[in-house]
Amino acid sequence: MLVSDFDFDLPEELIAQEPSADRAGSRMLMLNRGTGSGRGAWQESFQDRAFRDLPSMLRAGDLLVLNDSRVIPARLFAHRGGLHTQASHKTTGRVQVLLAEQLSEWEWKALVRPGRKVLTGEKLVFGDGELRASVIAHGEFGERTLRFAPVPDFFGTVDRLGHMPLPPYIHREDRAGDRERYQTVYARERGSVAAPTAGLHFTPEVLDAIRERGVKITSVTLHVGLGTFQPVRVERVEDVRLHAERYTISAETAAELNAARREGRRVVAAGTTTVRTLEHCAREGAEFVAHSGSTSIFIAPGFEFRVVGALLTNFHLPQSSLLMLVSAFAGRERVLAAYRHAVEARYRFFSYGDCMFIE
Repeated sequence: MLVSDFDFDLPEELIAQEPSADRAGSRMLMLNRGTGSGRGAWQESFQDRAFRDLPSMLRAGDLLVLNDSRVIPARLFAHRGGLHTQASHKTTGRVQVLLAEQLSEWEWKALVRPGRKVLTGEKLVFGDGELRASVIAHGEFGERTLRFAPVPDFFGTVDRLGHMPLPPYIHREDRAGDRERYQTVYARERGSVAAPTAGLHFTPEVLDAIRERGVKITSVTLHVGLGTFQPVRVERVEDVRLHAERYTISAETAAELNAARREGRRVVAAGTTTVRTLEHCAREGAEFVAHSGSTSIFIAPGFEFRVVGALLTNFHLPQSSLLMLVSAFAGRERVLAAYRHAVEARYRFFSYGDCMFIE
């Protein structure tokens, strides 16, 4: 199977540049995997709904699993401070640094632009010197490993200096409102450099309505990292490799998942990050246990799902690993047919866009 098998045509004007005024006001395309078969019958699988209808689509006894990772304002601007071997501390060109993955207390993997000018051994100065970092390793496609000089409150300083890391297909600078809107209402554990976007539609009122239907809600944490910003650069699907991302499953969540599986209740995943966490951990042992780890699991057609029975997800980029995951869950041709329907019906695409519910 080729990566190009997951391409589709998308008019530029359907890429959402702004969030909807109402989180729960998004449109939602419902896709039933058990309805219709073949190109002429797939339309029977689709229903144009609203996200506010989601509670009515869930069943008493379902377990809804959210990703509670919190986005940090990970896009920073720095000035180059010269090589360690140079006596001069004069700053030179301005560079953009996107913190992508925390490797240790003071070391981060980052994307640097323009990367070709930033060499190993160079120093970067952020703001008026509130943060300083040394480039200690050099990777492909603008990747660098940075070691920050210790400061009393690193994340507090990043909060002051940083910008929300809006995806590159949003062609505007971030604004103050993005700090709240590019974040789920239940975000708790900071560490992501991109939002788990299926969760952006939830409001406290919708979550309450879901609970009132007898649906249990729990959460995992997966910190969305570097792979989100990098396109698939191979031709064959079997050659795709993803960056590892850190996750945590609590004892409470492990118990909820084990009970749901034991009792034959449906597990509903909010977002592809939640799917990847659950399906990775399902391959670690017979039961879920409380732990932290990392996963680079890649899900494409042919994958055997062991946990997830329904999926809420946004619309994804052409030829992306996330579109491959959704195609593994619902079938490539059916999903691409749903995307064609979404284009014709003028759905809004990607992070600030509309969503799909697949059961």
